[in-house]
Amino acid sequence: MDKFKIKNITIVGGGTAGWISAALLVKVLGKTHNIKLIESQAIGTIGVGEATIPPIIHLNNALGIDEKTFLAATKGTMKLGIEFENWSTENSKYMHAFGGLGKNLPFCDFHHVFLRAKEQGSEYEFGDFSLNYQAAKQHKFDKLPHITGTNLPGIVYAYHFDASLYAKLLSEYSQARGVERIEGKVVDVIQNQQSGEVEQLVLESGQSIDGDLFIDCSGLRGLLIEQTLNTGYEDWRHWLPCDSAVALPCESPSPIAPYTRSVAKEAGWCWHIPLQHRMGNGMVYSSKFMTDEQALKTLSDSLPGKPLAEPNFIKFRTGRRLKQWNKNVVAIGLSSGFLEPLESTSIHLIQMGVIRLLKCFPHHGIKACEVDEYNRQSKMEIENIRDFIILHYKATQRQDSAFWQQCQRMDIPETLARKIALFKESGKVFREQDDVFTEIAWQQVLLGQEILPQDIHPMASTLTDEQLADLMDNLNTLIQRSVESMPQHEAFLNI
Repeated sequence: MDKFKIKNITIVGGGTAGWISAALLVKVLGKTHNIKLIESQAIGTIGVGEATIPPIIHLNNALGIDEKTFLAATKGTMKLGIEFENWSTENSKYMHAFGGLGKNLPFCDFHHVFLRAKEQGSEYEFGDFSLNYQAAKQHKFDKLPHITGTNLPGIVYAYHFDASLYAKLLSEYSQARGVERIEGKVVDVIQNQQSGEVEQLVLESGQSIDGDLFIDCSGLRGLLIEQTLNTGYEDWRHWLPCDSAVALPCESPSPIAPYTRSVAKEAGWCWHIPLQHRMGNGMVYSSKFMTDEQALKTLSDSLPGKPLAEPNFIKFRTGRRLKQWNKNVVAIGLSSGFLEPLESTSIHLIQMGVIRLLKCFPHHGIKACEVDEYNRQSKMEIENIRDFIILHYKATQRQDSAFWQQCQRMDIPETLARKIALFKESGKVFREQDDVFTEIAWQQVLLGQEILPQDIHPMASTLTDEQLADLMDNLNTLIQRSVESMPQHEAFLNI
């Protein structure tokens, strides 16, 4: 039986996807498997994914990487959420902040209470009851487990960091634990004539690398999963109309904000991600409605500092591979599919792809049932994220350009249409299985994009007007006191 045992794992491609894969695999599997990673310095990486969501903390903890060491090595900063500007209407603004919001009643989320208070004339905004949002806007940060004087959840955070420096850190980590790095460019792929499985990779130098299981981290080109196995691709551009991006870093302004900015423009949106040593900026746009030159000018006009590099243009096609695992090849990262970085999910999908592989890891040969389950879970996960991103485009009130008018008119997946309809009529929203985004995340975007429910939960009406006003005032006071005691973001980072 041992002759069928999976022993040799070969990763094609470095970058964030390759080295996260290597680091997790070697951490969990240790010396029981031989892990090799092939990368070529001549092949660049996209490297614009510099913002993350909170599960990144679990990844670093699992690897045993100290937070202080991580932040210093990657020039990282803290991230409390994403502020969306101009998405609902021009000059509108709201934040998808991480963490808790307000205080729930039994079987009734807080936003129902908030909506009832608005009906009574309350001038509070939804974000006034988010500790993360209030700290973010005051450029403050602290690792606060609870709102001061309560058992309500405290600060929940993620990071901004330089993705290339993170890959470097994980490369050193992985090689120190036994991963073999091979410099070279793959020029030929040898497949088994009977099964079609990948058997060997031939490098430009003539060296041949074999493997039992191959991890495709080759980026958008999908060297193994698509170019070799012709797996197929499900195109989502009819729902997510942007197909281009241009990235351009600049000098970092002060103070360094602990949140990402996403600013909607005429035919797309700009990101602004603050790091210790620079600001990461980019413009995601539709080539149908905006030229590369127009996109670069729009981005350049929005820069808060002096540019630090030449612009990097990227073309992409949103969607997913029909199978993330095909034969003995598992696609991780951009080779498995592409979603624009609107909600900072790229690194999370890498992380979950490797974790899912470890949970389904083959022992004595690759089994169809394991492959099918991996693919089923992968499909569900990326479709949940897809729907959340589509929501931002569909729920716009903007009429100022053909791009936004098309977004308003477009058909959307039934799964999202059902969720929007439920919220419009009842104010209720429920988290799907394996959805990385919580009910609070959905509530913030739905309300932020001005989808207002026609009804609320009956529990919200059990409070008297006086009880309601006291609850709102007390919650807001507790949050403001917690924020007042926090240090400034830069002071926390010691920079």
